[in-house]
Amino acid sequence: MAQAQLKTGTVPGTPGGGTNQELNRVLTFKDLLVYGMVFMVPIAPMGVYGMVSNESFGMVPLVYLVGIIAMVFTAFGYSQMSREFPVAGSVYSYVQRGLNPHIGFLAGWMILVDYILAPALLYAFGGIWINSLVPSIPIWVWVLAFVLFNTMVNGRGVALAAKTNFILLGIELIALLIFIGYAVKFVFIDGMGTGGLSLDPLFQSEHISLGFISTAASIAVLSFLGFDGISTLSEETKNPQKTVGKATVAALVILGLIFMVETYMAALIHPQYKGLDPDMGFFDIAKEAGGNFLYYLLILVNVVAVAIANALAAQSAISRILYSMSRDKLLPASGFFGKIHPRFKTPLNATVFVGVISLVVALSLSIETIIKFVNFGALTSFLLLNVTVFVYFFVKKKQRDTKGFFQYLLFPLCGFLIIGYVWSGFDKMTFVVGFSWLAVGVIVGAVKSKGYKEIPDSLKNLG
Repeated sequence: MAQAQLKTGTVPGTPGGGTNQELNRVLTFKDLLVYGMVFMVPIAPMGVYGMVSNESFGMVPLVYLVGIIAMVFTAFGYSQMSREFPVAGSVYSYVQRGLNPHIGFLAGWMILVDYILAPALLYAFGGIWINSLVPSIPIWVWVLAFVLFNTMVNGRGVALAAKTNFILLGIELIALLIFIGYAVKFVFIDGMGTGGLSLDPLFQSEHISLGFISTAASIAVLSFLGFDGISTLSEETKNPQKTVGKATVAALVILGLIFMVETYMAALIHPQYKGLDPDMGFFDIAKEAGGNFLYYLLILVNVVAVAIANALAAQSAISRILYSMSRDKLLPASGFFGKIHPRFKTPLNATVFVGVISLVVALSLSIETIIKFVNFGALTSFLLLNVTVFVYFFVKKKQRDTKGFFQYLLFPLCGFLIIGYVWSGFDKMTFVVGFSWLAVGVIVGAVKSKGYKEIPDSLKNLG
């Protein structure tokens, strides 16, 4: 009976009688884990290694260990809410159902700016990198090609996207293994670099302080953005109450460990972190260990990882959030965004719209401006998610035993404080941009809810 509900009826665990199930449930734990890993990009540290190394006295692996610890509390929050509300929409749906429908809309509005601009940022990076190797082809041509490919894959169905993710993840991991192979030969066989194992990339007592930890947390938290995207696929997942939460935490931990291994090996190859190029430092280290072959290989794989794999996952996530919010008639043009393609069972209109916006933004806004929007939107929604876990489970449901104390009070409090610290460190321009977007959301929400008096039909029996 429950399985039949998941396939054709309503989504269980939703207030007010639930939400109509229109998407196709085909994804497994393995699919979600791969999706989350692709979203966070196993080779992501390569693009920022030089900058992070200079900021952390060469202790980049330690920075990512701090990241795992910092983000796991918020990941647990997503895990708890996904069990309670196995619906598409991610933080929008969780805050809407667990805290307040109108605050949920604003949470969704903030995550919109993160997800809807994230693909544009990734396409811009990919276009710049590949243009440096093939300057005869303009950046805009590469961006257009990336957008068309990802829109086609996402529009055709989540099953095709899942298969594509497996292939792309395989490419990234193979390239990473090749790098590690060259690193092992360079350090342990040829005796170059450190000539062996070293604790310096992991711990230097003279540099460890509260200030270092706070700086490391700021860097690392932003490096892990994207783990929450798994929750947007809840309505396309088999047994989402168990699968989504486990995949979210597992993807975060596994990627964090991969980040630590690849950056540790880079530090062994080139222990002198001072003077590394902020953008190309890792690639320069790769050239030192493996010559031009490894240098160009890693640049090309990074283009595939970022402009195709990562952007593919990001576009999939935001199209589901647009669909979920439009299904509740909370966005302008909700009738358009809330439609499901009858054959592919995907929010095709939302997917195409995201592709168009990504193309326009990637070719018109600076990367710095896009980053400001993305970071502010993501961390603001994470703050609301942690508050929701506490209010829904600890206050409303009164789950206050020993387990509840840790899972519904201590963990969300830690998550809120960590994210809040990083959030408070944004510069003035980021706050101006972020709160301007929030102000627009407040106006849109007021119009769509008739002065915040009406709520979606599926939530009218919310107790």
